[in-house]
Amino acid sequence: MSVAPMMDWTDRHCRYLHRLLSRHALLYTEMVTTGALIHGDVARHLRFDAAEHPVALQLGGSEPQDLAQCARLAQDWGYDEVNLNCGCPSERVQRGAFGACLMNEPQLVADCVKAMRDAVQIPVTVKHRIGIDRVEDYGFVRDFVGTVAEAGCSVFIAHARNAWLKGLSPKENREIPPLRYEVVAQLKRDFPQLTIAVNGGFASDEAVHEQLAQVDGVMVGREAYHNPWWLARWDEQFFGQPASALTREQVEEDMVAYMEREAAQHGTHWYAIARHMLGLRAGLPGARRWRQVWSEHRLKALPARQVMQLARTKPGAAVAAG
Repeated sequence: MSVAPMMDWTDRHCRYLHRLLSRHALLYTEMVTTGALIHGDVARHLRFDAAEHPVALQLGGSEPQDLAQCARLAQDWGYDEVNLNCGCPSERVQRGAFGACLMNEPQLVADCVKAMRDAVQIPVTVKHRIGIDRVEDYGFVRDFVGTVAEAGCSVFIAHARNAWLKGLSPKENREIPPLRYEVVAQLKRDFPQLTIAVNGGFASDEAVHEQLAQVDGVMVGREAYHNPWWLARWDEQFFGQPASALTREQVEEDMVAYMEREAAQHGTHWYAIARHMLGLRAGLPGARRWRQVWSEHRLKALPARQVMQLARTKPGAAVAAG
């Protein structure tokens, strides 16, 4: 089980929350481009809390040597895995000649994987789609996986939709191309020696169990973010380990302690962290008001612990305090 890399969402603060809920799920960073690491602030992009392990860095790029250099950075900073993005369909990413458009160049992806594997000892994995545009020929994704596997990649995470490179926004690309889980199951049958995980549209234990009967892993995206409390069942449901003993209130308190440490060490405002836990009480009575308190910009001048206290008081108190 893993939580998908999601731009603007799975930053280190989000991952800290998710780790409180599941001790065993693999967590992924947002995609970081090779250019951002080679020419930008490495610490800003790669810093993470030791509590996040196991954690994987997802890279966006298409130059083998640049990817090798960034894979070394990932290893040096202590990441447990480095993942190559071959699934993002955005036009901005396409202009950089990486993401889903790389599926049209499987040998280049193989060269990238080989360069990265030669540079590091940690696993190098690939996340991809099952096709490009409206072409639904299974042979396309089969040959892509086969070519990249020859370069030594043994773990593939397949988002079970095609990527439409023109005409759809990234959001529409997550919703409009139909999910075809059977394609990913066929990949596992054709490549039994590989680890094949499936991504796309999962929102229940039952749906995950159904896939785990056919493939090796499931990656969850939006549902894990909007309903993070689901992760509190994962260790018991999918790893055969004791479930998290934390209550939602204890998770909130641990996040406030984390906010206080982040403010002291890095000057991070609690507001930048709290946005990731707004779904923590999803489905419970009072969840809407609790969420409103934690997202109320008029409370930003208050300490995080005081905001937590306001979120737990009767309606109207938080607005009055603001």
